[in-house]
Amino acid sequence: MGQIVSSYDILPEGTDVDLNTVIEAIPKVIPEGVKLLETKIQPVAFGLMKVNAGFLIDDTSETIGSDLEKALSSIPGINNVECVSSTNY
Repeated sequence: MGQIVSSYDILPEGTDVDLNTVIEAIPKVIPEGVKLLETKIQPVAFGLMKVNAGFLIDDTSETIGSDLEKALSSIPGINNVECVSSTNY
């Protein structure tokens, strides 16, 4: 059983999306085998902000990465989810 630490950028549909609500929703939607480590709100451009979230992922499931991306994308107001870094733990 291995573990991976990954960082994801979670981009909203627009500037009117409440990113604190997005952060509150993350623990409720992530699949089993994924632990939320941290979240940060960061600027993107022209007033648009994003959530950067760090996760500890149990890699015993071959689909865990895509399952996590689908779960994060299911949060209302989210336009795009992108894995920006990943490393073995």
